[in-house]
Amino acid sequence: MLLRPSVAKESLDSVERSDQNQINRREGMGGANLKAETMALMDKRAAMETEMNSFVERLCNPGGPGLSGNLVDSEGFPREDIDIPAVRAQRRRLAELRNEHSEITDKINVNIQILHSVRPTSRASSAKDSGPQERSLSGEVASLSQTSGFTVTSRAMDMDSVTSIPFAMVDEITESSPAAEDGLQLGDQVVKFGNVEGGDNLLPRLAAEAQANQGQAVSVGVIRQGAKLDLSVTPRVWQGRGLLGCHFRLV
Repeated sequence: MLLRPSVAKESLDSVERSDQNQINRREGMGGANLKAETMALMDKRAAMETEMNSFVERLCNPGGPGLSGNLVDSEGFPREDIDIPAVRAQRRRLAELRNEHSEITDKINVNIQILHSVRPTSRASSAKDSGPQERSLSGEVASLSQTSGFTVTSRAMDMDSVTSIPFAMVDEITESSPAAEDGLQLGDQVVKFGNVEGGDNLLPRLAAEAQANQGQAVSVGVIRQGAKLDLSVTPRVWQGRGLLGCHFRLV
């Protein structure tokens, strides 16, 4: 039995639509599973960040050894004021968490990229033939990207939510000094001082940053009692020594 050309074309279109709908449904199911996996990874990462913050706070308490401070005294003997085995275990665990955190972050970024590619724009014309699960998936992906604080293309923004790691601590501060009057406190853990946010040669760079900004406000980020604070400190001449009146100890 021969079909008229118009009937044959309609039959072929029907078959193609059916095949495309099956593909869309499979992709929709896969996307939903991937979304659930990504949300689970985000929950795991949040728990890791809480644990990392607790280690940072314990290690960087006033008088503590810091993240990389010496565990021996000036004479080369083990410090008696800290539990050295516990400090080593905490530092080791913190390093493990950092590595795992980076791996999970990369996995989340990959998953979000895959989720965004579940419905390519070339299939927009067939949206009316897709099921409700798939139609809602693109909205879920957009919500996932927004609520997670991540973007598919910007890893810098992604890493902005990573735990802030202090590089110095205020271990001395003079009353009525510029640092004290502008809000710095003894024990503040410094994560940012102007353009200095870590790296090598920190003490010379901190001094140079203060000198270069004499009389100008410098943005300073600190962790105080587990909370991140943003301060504005103006290095300036006063009756005491230096431009700040405080001392930073590297951690």
